[in-house]
Order: sequence, then structure tokens, then C-alpha cells
Amino acid sequence: MALPTSGSAWADKRLLVLFLTIFIDLMGFGIFIPVIPVYARALHASDALVGDLGALFSLMMFIATPVWGSLSDRYGRRPVILLAIAISAASYVLFAHSTTLVLLVVSRMLTGLGSGNITAAQAYVTDITPPEGRAKAMGLIGAAFGLGFIFGPPLGGFIYARYGVEWVGYLAAAICLLNLWAVWVWLPESIARRDRGRKVRLMPVSGVLRALKDVRFRDLYVMSFVFITAFSMMQMTIALLWIDDYGLSDEQVGLMFAAVGVASAIVQGGLIGWLQRTFGERKLLLYGSACMVVGLAMIPFIPPAWAWFIPLSAVSIALLALGSGCLNPTLLSLLSRNAGQHEQGEVLGVNQSFGSLARVAGPALGGRLYTLGHALPYVTAGAIMLAVVLHLRSGRGVRDAGA
Repeated sequence: MALPTSGSAWADKRLLVLFLTIFIDLMGFGIFIPVIPVYARALHASDALVGDLGALFSLMMFIATPVWGSLSDRYGRRPVILLAIAISAASYVLFAHSTTLVLLVVSRMLTGLGSGNITAAQAYVTDITPPEGRAKAMGLIGAAFGLGFIFGPPLGGFIYARYGVEWVGYLAAAICLLNLWAVWVWLPESIARRDRGRKVRLMPVSGVLRALKDVRFRDLYVMSFVFITAFSMMQMTIALLWIDDYGLSDEQVGLMFAAVGVASAIVQGGLIGWLQRTFGERKLLLYGSACMVVGLAMIPFIPPAWAWFIPLSAVSIALLALGSGCLNPTLLSLLSRNAGQHEQGEVLGVNQSFGSLARVAGPALGGRLYTLGHALPYVTAGAIMLAVVLHLRSGRGVRDAGA
């Protein structure tokens, strides 16, 4: 049984606190995006191993996410969020002292384990918003992701270039502690009655296979997997591409990621509600996938001259932001609207598991493709998103909720 929703001021306040919580958490996470590939290389990691670091983080997230989702249904969203943030803070302290590849690997594993607070946060949103308002609410949460990426990557690039890797870890840990305090003080529990009889899912692989048998969610889960695989192939290798082929500095790479975050925040925070009302959810998935195809495929073919690089990169970033801004909140909205109140945390947790599995496949594949040819990760990512476009155009699969 959820607490009062609709348009009540109390529900709005909770959504605002949750927005700030996710923003703080994602800013701490975003700090590492331009740092991990460069620092791993400094520790003599190959480009393939750089991709594997991203895959390992996501593998731990894949294992932990359904557990966090089920625990949030059984014991409440708030304690799960608090515990996950505490684990993340500890992982960032360890990262500050990661002077070997082994310590770096362990720190990324812990960070992946602690990333389950996103699942509980998404379930929290479904608890306090009515079904017809969930796409917009999920868009606001997506905007928090975007804003976190606006401030996190340039901050990480600046701190790493000026003060070294230790202070990157300390800063991220401090942000997590601030986040922990905000949740403890300002975020109440969103479910009044816990489902104490609900089983905690401890087998993520069997859970994924079982989820694919549920016709309510199967196409949505598969589409989420493909989209995130394509996006993470780009995300984990593009810092290397910008440094190797375009000569960008660490700080400039951070600013490029910030541009992606600005565009994503605009789409998910300001446009997603209007886009959904205008086009409907199925068309948003189709148009968003088409934007991803073009935005990904054009990345390695942008000329290095600044007169071309800046405007064409802006076009690519805008397409990627529009594509991901259409896909992510729409998929989450459709999943939550097809799920019962008692299974919101588990369903969104399983979706996070598919996302984590995609972030295992994407970086691992992207890193290896990058060693074969710098253009291959982006061309391949565009090709698999083209398969999604063709599937949607065939008229099969996802329909608008309620259709």
C-alpha cells in the first residue's frame, strides 16, 4: 500500500528529494567516467582490459540488482538506498588508494555492488506517482542522471589532471556521504506495508531467464538490453577515441561528457512529457532508436579539424541525448504500468539486471572492437540499434500501454 500520490504536495516534495538524491549519487559516479580509462592505462591496462573494468562493474551490479529490488519490496526502499550508498562510499575510498590493477578491480566491484540504490529509487518513483504520470516522473529522474553527468565528468577530469587520482576517490566518497545524510534526514519510506513474505531473488541468471517467459515484459526487457549494450559500447570507449584520434585533454573529455549530460537533462527533464503526449510511447521508442542509430554511427567519421569536430559532435550528442531521452523513461514507464504494485521493485530490479548485463556485454565487446579498429564500436552499436528500428517498424513487439 503506497502513501498518498496524485498531485499532493508531500508526494512532490519526496520526488524533489529523490531527484536531488539521484543527482548527488550520479555526480559521484560521473566523476569516474573520464578518469577510469585514462588511469587504467596508466596502470598498464590494455584497451580490452579498460573495457573489462566497465564490464566487471556492471557484472557486480547485475548480480546485486535483483537482490536490492526484492529487498526493497520486503523491507522498504529507504533502508536499501541507505545501505547501497554506504557501500559506494567505501568503494570510492578504496579507489583513492588503488595503486595497482588488483585494487582498482576490487574497488570497481564494490561500486557495482553498491549501485542497487538506482533500482530502489526507481521503485520509489512508482510508489509516489500515478500510472499516467510515471513517464514524466521517470523523465525527471533521467534529468537527474543527466545533471549528474553535467557536473561529474568535468569535475573528475579537472580533479584528476590537477590533484591526482586520490582526490577523485575522496571527492566521490564525500559526495556519497552527503547523499547518505540527505536520504537519512529528508527521504521517508514510500511503502507503508512491506511484503515480508516476498522471496529475495538470489539467482540473477535464472531470474533473467524466468523474466523472459513473462509476455508482459519480454519485449521491453530485450529492447532495454540492446539499447544499453549499444550505448555502453560507446560510453566506455569514446574517451579513448577523443584522446587518441582527436587529441583532447582529460579536462576536454570531461567537458564533452558534460555536453552529453546537458542535452540529456533537457530532453528527459523538459521534453519527455510533451513527446509522450504528442507521439505515444511506441512511436517514441521507434524515433528514439532511429536517433541512436545515426548518433552512434557518425561518431568515428567526424573530421578532426575543430571547424568540423565541434558542430558535428554537437549533432551527434543531440541525437544521442534525444534517443536515450526517449527510450529510457518510456521503457521504465511501460514496465511499471504493466506491473502490479506488489512487484514494482522486483520488475524494475530485473530491468536493471538486463541493463547491468548489457553493460557487461557492451564495454567488453567495445574494448575488443576498439583494439581492432577505432570505428568498430560505434558502427556496431549503430547496427544493433538499427535492428531495433526494423523490429518496431515491422509492427511486432511493444505497443502503447493500455492498447
